[in-house]
Amino acid sequence: MRILVCNDDGIDAPGLAVLAEAAKLITDDVWVVAPDGKRTAAGASITVGKPLIMRELAPKRYSCSGTPADCVVTAMSWLFKDEDRPDLVLSGINDGRNVGEDLAYSGTLGIAREASFWGIAAIGFSRVKKPEQTENDVKWLADFVRTLWNERDEWVLEGHWLSVNLPTLLPAEIRQPRIGRDKIALRSEVVSAEGDETTLIVPRGRAHTSEEGDDNDLIDRGYVCINRLNWFGEAQLDAGLLGEL
Repeated sequence: MRILVCNDDGIDAPGLAVLAEAAKLITDDVWVVAPDGKRTAAGASITVGKPLIMRELAPKRYSCSGTPADCVVTAMSWLFKDEDRPDLVLSGINDGRNVGEDLAYSGTLGIAREASFWGIAAIGFSRVKKPEQTENDVKWLADFVRTLWNERDEWVLEGHWLSVNLPTLLPAEIRQPRIGRDKIALRSEVVSAEGDETTLIVPRGRAHTSEEGDDNDLIDRGYVCINRLNWFGEAQLDAGLLGEL
C-alpha cells in the first residue's frame, strides 16, 4: 500500500509529522510532499504556468514552493509519473479545526479535493488548537485510518473525500455532525491609508459560533467528527424556471 501525506501548515509542521508517523504504522511505502512554508486558507488553488521548486529533503520526503494542492499535482504528474500512484492521500493534521466555510477555504481539504480529481481516496485531518496529546495518539490514528481503509467500499466514491476533525483528547467517540456556520473574515483592519490607496488586513480567527449538533458543538463536546464531502456543484434547476428563460 502506498500513502501520500501532505498538509497546508508546511513541511516542518508537528501535525504533518504525527500523520506521517501514523501512516508508517500502516505501510512502509509512505511519501511526504508539503509546502515549504505555511499556506493557510489556500483552498484548492493550484499553480499553472509558473515555476514550482521541489526540494528532496530525504528519501520520499519533498518540500514544494507552491500551494497545498500543488503538492498533490506535482506528486502525481512528476514523482509518480512512471510509478504506481498512491492508494490513499492523507492531509494534515491541520493546526486548528476545519468547520463551516473552512470546508471551502481550507488548504488541508483542498489537498483531499485535488486527490479526488486523480481518482484517489483521500482523508483530510484537522484538530483543535493546543490539544492534549498523548503517546497513544499515533497508534489510535493509525488504527482509525486502517479501519477506514478496510471499509473504503462504504465511503469511497468518485469526487468524494473525508473530512475528520479531532477533539482535544483521543481516543473519542465518533459522530457525523451537521455542517455549521462559523463566519471568518468578518472584518478588515486599516493598516494605512494614503491618497487613493488603503492597506487592509483581515485578522485570523472566527467567532466559534455553534448550534446543537453542528461540527463546532460536537468537537467541543469531545467527539471525533467525520463528514464525507464532494466537489460536485451541480444542482438541478426547476423545470418551470427553465421554461421561463
